[in-house]
Amino acid sequence: MKRILVTGASGFIGSFIVEEALRRGFETWAAVRKSSSRKYLADSRIHFIELNLDDPDNLERQLSGHNFNYIVHAAGATKCLHADDFFRINTRGTENLARAAAAVCGNLERFVFISSLSVCGPVREKRPYTEITDADTPCPDTAYGQSKLAAEHALDAIPNLPFIVLRPTGVYGPREKDYFMMAQSISRHVDFAAGLKPQDLTFIFVKDVVQAVFLALDHGTVGRRYFISDGNVYSSRAFSDLIHDELGRPWLLRVKAPLWLLRTITACGEVAGRLTGRMTALNNDKYKIMRQRNWRCDITPAETELGFKPRYNLIDGVKETIRWYKDNGWL
Repeated sequence: MKRILVTGASGFIGSFIVEEALRRGFETWAAVRKSSSRKYLADSRIHFIELNLDDPDNLERQLSGHNFNYIVHAAGATKCLHADDFFRINTRGTENLARAAAAVCGNLERFVFISSLSVCGPVREKRPYTEITDADTPCPDTAYGQSKLAAEHALDAIPNLPFIVLRPTGVYGPREKDYFMMAQSISRHVDFAAGLKPQDLTFIFVKDVVQAVFLALDHGTVGRRYFISDGNVYSSRAFSDLIHDELGRPWLLRVKAPLWLLRTITACGEVAGRLTGRMTALNNDKYKIMRQRNWRCDITPAETELGFKPRYNLIDGVKETIRWYKDNGWL
């Protein structure tokens, strides 16, 4: 029986990875914090381990003796009050885990790092938009994207680490909370759109991210980065229109805000977050993400090298997501 460690196991993507690992018969270890909810980790077969990613020496002791065959590093921060926290969690936390694993996990076959399309930043922004590829030089303009890119570079510097990087575009699905805010807003009769210029968006359903993770455990080239999406490109209204349909098409006020107004709103949100000590979805990083117009990406390497075949398009994924939100009392 292969032994797998999943970090961020209590989170949105991580909890689905744990479920798939159990389904495949792995001895499955979930890395969680003491404060983490275990709502989606109720299966009695799950082994739990607490890891302090801020302490590299202690990490080696915590990992010693487990000799994991696979590590999937899905832990990370998408929202932080201070930019330094992104680098502490996403960059140094990743490097500390990877170095400790390389030092004490003698049977380690793959270290799969969940990065993000955001590492590329606003490249290929001139119309007509074309797909971002791994040949493009990343130029992230968000603290989140910069911290994930720095983590990728840190993995490059670790000798004999059999790592593969996955760069998913916008991930949605059951249990996800950020896209849920859009569904909740539409259920309350307001749809908010960012910017006046056309925007090309890409998405990937969480179960297709999980598919790519397990393909990466056995396929692909060590050291490679793979973009993953559902292979389609959508207009800025496609996601909200599908949510609107699944909610029974309630009456709707559509608000399309120019970027200068969004900049003002997110700047206020950033200040408010720091004053109150509470993270908010309206922040400087969020503005830069909404400002970016081109989110196309080339998934051909993932298809040819990993054997990745997206199973969900946006129609099917949104249908399953909204059904889960309803069944679980979120909507």
